[in-house]
Amino acid sequence: MIEAAVEFLESLAATPWFMVVVFAIALLDSVIPVVPSETALITGGVAAGFGDLPLVGVIAAGACGAILGDLLAYQVGITFGSVLERKAPERWLDRIAWARKALSRRAGIFLVFGRFIPLGRTAITMTSGITRLPRTRFLGYIAIAGVIWATYATGLGFLFGRRFQDNHAVAFTWAFVTAVGILVAVELTRRALGRRKARV
Repeated sequence: MIEAAVEFLESLAATPWFMVVVFAIALLDSVIPVVPSETALITGGVAAGFGDLPLVGVIAAGACGAILGDLLAYQVGITFGSVLERKAPERWLDRIAWARKALSRRAGIFLVFGRFIPLGRTAITMTSGITRLPRTRFLGYIAIAGVIWATYATGLGFLFGRRFQDNHAVAFTWAFVTAVGILVAVELTRRALGRRKARV
């Protein structure tokens, strides 16, 4: 089953049009978190490792899609933020107030590291809009986050693509498993730090 899926992705990734797919998926993932943007970037990276696509082109497509998607999520937060603050339950308003304070102090940390947390990127970017984080400041941080994220995911695919050029299925599987492992480690670390801070 994995081999069949990989063969399909390979056939698609072997064409320059796949970079358009990477861009679109990265954009949508910022607003609809279930879209598999990391998978698309890893696949593009593997294809770059095989020599089918330019590595820089895949990274640029992913980063641009991520940045524009984050801007879209930010705009959604601005558009619906006032309605939410008027009609939201008191506990939500408390969380928004906390987020406004936290983002005013450490927006860079939240936006850069939040891009690597499943569901976190959408929540943080929309909240940035709701709390009216200055657009220029927001754009600077998400540009950094988008480039780092796209380079990381594409780079993983590229490294394993170069390592296993004779077996595409193995290259993709190892890159994907490694990416999931890193994301799980980041999430577990975040939760552990949160629990430790709560006890202090």
